[in-house]
Amino acid sequence: MSQAASVPDDASVLKMGTRDSTLAMHQTKHVRDKLQLLHPALTYSIESMKTIGDKILDVALSKIGSKSLFTKELEEALAQKCIHIVVHSLKVCYEQVQ
Repeated sequence: MSQAASVPDDASVLKMGTRDSTLAMHQTKHVRDKLQLLHPALTYSIESMKTIGDKILDVALSKIGSKSLFTKELEEALAQKCIHIVVHSLKVCYEQVQ
Protein backbone atom coordinates (compact mmCIF):
# COMPACT_ATOMS: atom_id res chain seq x y z
CA MET A 1 0.00 0.00 0.00
CA SER A 2 1.20 3.47 -0.81
CA GLN A 3 0.96 6.61 1.28
CA ALA A 4 -2.45 7.33 2.77
CA ALA A 5 -4.39 10.55 3.00
CA SER A 6 -6.27 11.11 6.23
CA VAL A 7 -9.85 9.90 6.21
CA PRO A 8 -12.33 12.17 8.00
CA ASP A 9 -13.61 10.74 11.29
CA ASP A 10 -17.17 10.68 10.00
CA ALA A 11 -16.29 9.03 6.69
CA SER A 12 -17.90 5.69 6.08
CA VAL A 13 -16.36 5.04 2.66
CA LEU A 14 -12.67 4.40 2.06
CA LYS A 15 -11.82 5.09 -1.58
CA MET A 16 -9.02 2.86 -2.82
CA GLY A 17 -7.19 3.84 -6.02
CA THR A 18 -5.61 1.31 -8.34
CA ARG A 19 -4.67 0.68 -11.95
CA ASP A 20 -7.27 -0.85 -14.23
CA SER A 21 -5.40 -4.11 -14.80
CA THR A 22 -6.20 -7.67 -13.80
CA LEU A 23 -3.23 -7.92 -11.41
CA ALA A 24 -3.85 -4.52 -9.82
CA MET A 25 -7.55 -5.24 -9.30
CA HIS A 26 -6.75 -8.64 -7.77
CA GLN A 27 -4.24 -7.09 -5.37
CA THR A 28 -6.61 -4.26 -4.45
CA LYS A 29 -9.46 -6.66 -3.72
CA HIS A 30 -7.10 -8.67 -1.53
CA VAL A 31 -6.14 -5.53 0.44
CA ARG A 32 -9.81 -4.52 0.66
CA ASP A 33 -10.75 -7.92 2.07
CA LYS A 34 -8.03 -7.67 4.73
CA LEU A 35 -9.09 -4.12 5.64
CA GLN A 36 -12.72 -5.23 5.92
CA LEU A 37 -11.68 -7.73 8.57
CA LEU A 38 -9.98 -4.96 10.56
CA HIS A 39 -12.56 -2.21 9.93
CA PRO A 40 -15.93 -3.83 9.17
CA ALA A 41 -17.87 -0.59 9.75
CA LEU A 42 -16.31 1.03 6.67
CA THR A 43 -17.51 0.63 3.12
CA TYR A 44 -14.76 0.22 0.54
CA SER A 45 -14.86 1.69 -2.95
CA ILE A 46 -12.33 0.70 -5.61
CA GLU A 47 -11.56 3.50 -8.06
CA SER A 48 -9.65 2.07 -11.02
CA MET A 49 -7.94 4.15 -13.66
CA LYS A 50 -5.78 3.76 -16.73
CA THR A 51 -2.33 5.30 -16.55
CA ILE A 52 -0.09 6.62 -19.32
CA GLY A 53 1.71 3.27 -19.30
CA ASP A 54 -1.60 1.47 -19.84
CA LYS A 55 -2.59 3.74 -22.74
CA ILE A 56 0.63 3.69 -24.77
CA LEU A 57 0.59 0.36 -26.55
CA ASP A 58 2.58 1.04 -29.72
CA VAL A 59 5.90 2.21 -28.21
CA ALA A 60 8.33 0.32 -25.99
CA LEU A 61 7.93 1.76 -22.50
CA SER A 62 11.71 1.96 -22.12
CA LYS A 63 11.76 4.46 -25.00
CA ILE A 64 9.31 6.79 -23.30
CA GLY A 65 11.58 7.18 -20.30
CA SER A 66 9.15 8.42 -17.67
CA LYS A 67 9.58 7.01 -14.18
CA SER A 68 5.90 7.44 -13.39
CA LEU A 69 4.26 5.74 -16.37
CA PHE A 70 2.14 3.55 -14.12
CA THR A 71 1.82 5.78 -11.05
CA LYS A 72 1.32 9.44 -12.03
CA GLU A 73 -2.49 9.39 -12.32
CA LEU A 74 -2.79 7.49 -9.03
CA GLU A 75 -0.48 9.93 -7.24
CA GLU A 76 -2.44 12.90 -8.63
CA ALA A 77 -5.77 11.43 -7.50
CA LEU A 78 -4.30 10.87 -4.03
CA ALA A 79 -2.92 14.44 -3.87
CA GLN A 80 -6.28 15.84 -4.97
CA LYS A 81 -8.00 13.72 -2.28
CA CYS A 82 -10.16 11.94 -4.85
CA ILE A 83 -9.02 8.70 -3.21
CA HIS A 84 -7.77 7.92 0.29
CA ILE A 85 -5.18 5.21 -0.42
CA VAL A 86 -3.41 3.66 -3.40
CA VAL A 87 -2.78 -0.05 -3.79
CA HIS A 88 0.07 -0.59 -6.19
CA SER A 89 2.45 -3.34 -7.21
CA LEU A 90 5.99 -2.93 -5.95
CA LYS A 91 7.30 -4.24 -9.29
CA VAL A 92 6.02 -1.06 -10.97
CA CYS A 93 7.53 1.16 -8.27
CA TYR A 94 10.94 -0.51 -8.48
CA GLU A 95 12.87 2.56 -9.61
CA GLN A 96 11.47 4.55 -6.68
CA VAL A 97 12.60 1.91 -4.14
CA GLN A 98 16.20 1.52 -5.34
